Amino acid sequence: MPSTPTPLTQGLPSAWSAIGVAVALAIYPLLMSVAGQDFYIGLGSRVLILALAASALNLVLGYGGMISLGHAAFLGIGGYTVALLAQGGSAPAWLAMPLAVIAAAAGAALIGAVSLRTRGVYFIMITLAFAQIFYYLAVSLRGLGGDDGLPMLARVELPGLSLGDDIGFYYFVLALAGLAFMLLYRLAASRFGRALVAIRENEQRMAAIGYPVYRLKLAAFTLSGGLAGLAGALLANLSLGVTPHLLTWHQSGILIVMVILGGSGYFWGGLTGAAIYMLLEESISTHTEHWNLWLGALLLFIVLVAPEGIMSLRRKPAKAERA
Repeated sequence: MPSTPTPLTQGLPSAWSAIGVAVALAIYPLLMSVAGQDFYIGLGSRVLILALAASALNLVLGYGGMISLGHAAFLGIGGYTVALLAQGGSAPAWLAMPLAVIAAAAGAALIGAVSLRTRGVYFIMITLAFAQIFYYLAVSLRGLGGDDGLPMLARVELPGLSLGDDIGFYYFVLALAGLAFMLLYRLAASRFGRALVAIRENEQRMAAIGYPVYRLKLAAFTLSGGLAGLAGALLANLSLGVTPHLLTWHQSGILIVMVILGGSGYFWGGLTGAAIYMLLEESISTHTEHWNLWLGALLLFIVLVAPEGIMSLRRKPAKAERA
């Protein structure tokens, strides 16, 4: 195990900070509703969903050092699973969401079983190749709607809660994302999370002392894919449909940008990166059609100011830590 602290162990939130974030997220839609800004409730749901997807990627990118350019495949698998179940009408949430997670986790296990036998740029290219396979399957198969994708007549059903309402759906997303973040926190604080950190630091040493490196990385990759599938299912419900665009390498790149922007390996890195990216995109695109240029320049500036991500700015200087 590495003897020096890493951003992964330093980046775990305190109980008070976690409670503060939870309270802020819980009252956010109420404040937006009082202010008459209902649009931002839907935007908040999208930020939470993408934060979940980015945090799922952060599990393999930050902990295991596995740069996956194919996580959009798991978003798409989760989204298409829910959309297929909802073709005859609204699907029950207790069935649709678990099936989306299982389908995406199964896809991640299959992809990981092959790609994790490689390293470096080969791993990146194999994950990208698998994502492209799923993309062309979605485009080609008539049962998946082709280029038009699959529309949904209504969101999933949940007894006692109207998910057709923006506030109700926001709290549904918040509840599922909260459970996912709790799971990720437990993993980060466990021996499993520390073993992944050690594998990232020195894989050969961990294998030499008897750790099942391949199985640990595959377990992390599978879990990450399942959580990304949950995000994809929520995104399909938010948009009332799914298209092959969700499976493109561009979507995988956006998730990587969010992780790097927020802080690879920091617990709140995915949430922070998703919030900053989406807010910048929304604010700039309303003023110019060339918003991608300005967004790229701003993101470049942020990365130059905080090369380890925004969350690294909260880290204490080395002298203060030793004191």
